[in-house]
Amino acid sequence: MVNYRYLGNSGFKVSEITYGNWITHASQVENETAAATVRAALDAGITTFDTADTYANTAAEAVLGEALKGQRRESLEILTKVYFPTGPKGANDTGLSRKHIRDSVEGSLRRLDTDYIDLYQAHRFDVETPLEETFQAFADLVRQGKVLYIGVSEWTAEQLREGHALAKDLGIQLVSNQPQYSALWRVIEGEVVPASQELGISQIVWSPLAQGVLTGKYLPGQPVPAGSRATDEKSGAEFIKRFLRDDVLTAVQRLRPVAAEAGLTLPQLGIAWVLQNPNVSAALVGASRPEQLADTVKASGVVLDAGTLAAIDEALAGVVEDDPALTSDSSPKRRLV
Repeated sequence: MVNYRYLGNSGFKVSEITYGNWITHASQVENETAAATVRAALDAGITTFDTADTYANTAAEAVLGEALKGQRRESLEILTKVYFPTGPKGANDTGLSRKHIRDSVEGSLRRLDTDYIDLYQAHRFDVETPLEETFQAFADLVRQGKVLYIGVSEWTAEQLREGHALAKDLGIQLVSNQPQYSALWRVIEGEVVPASQELGISQIVWSPLAQGVLTGKYLPGQPVPAGSRATDEKSGAEFIKRFLRDDVLTAVQRLRPVAAEAGLTLPQLGIAWVLQNPNVSAALVGASRPEQLADTVKASGVVLDAGTLAAIDEALAGVVEDDPALTSDSSPKRRLV
């Protein structure tokens, strides 16, 4: 079964392997398969589910809400996000303004068929809305009981400090950040993680397998597999391009004996690696088929010894990205509509 970890400096626990439906529900897989993967996640001990209003332009939330019907709500942790354009994508259908937050949370509650959201996350930093306006809107939602905790995604260390200070002044808890993080993409380690540890904020990391590259299925000098994420623009093909260099793919193949020595598959090794970071509360995983989760969840509770961690670093030497400046590049410099 899956272990639990506290989220930030709070009493709230999440399953350290969390099910996310970014590119699967209402997009990559049929609804019946989506429901089956949610059931498989529950059977495996995953109780934390992460989505966003922008996924499949709100449809992914609805698919998840339907898949979770009949479950005891108190036994689930439901996470969603607000920022990116949704609906008809009008002038106020994006960003972190009071209006968009208010409209978005009502839509998310309806689609997820729930009275409250456990963790409501600012999907990116909004450069066009005063941070005070955003956090006052979040504080109102907490006081109304519609949201329990506040999180963010892909914020820089400076932005986290500003948000944490406002949250504290308003009497609410900013407990998490959701960044990209994997053995290949370590940009949060230099600044975001130290600031988060100081502030009592933890990470819920996305793409712990570097868009599937750390599974080893992409081979150097070979065409990408037919039907893989790299061939589907709706399935994150743009994100994976940075990892599809022969030097990166060759380095990943050097991880095979490391994983074998540790008694793990390559996907298990990749997920276990991010969970070794004490500031990481959960690794987000998706699945296009229920059986994929049976392998994934075995990474929960795995402890990698110093020798294994050193071997991973040696195998990936020269291809790891760790420039802290890349965190700020993930947030749009203007609203998208």
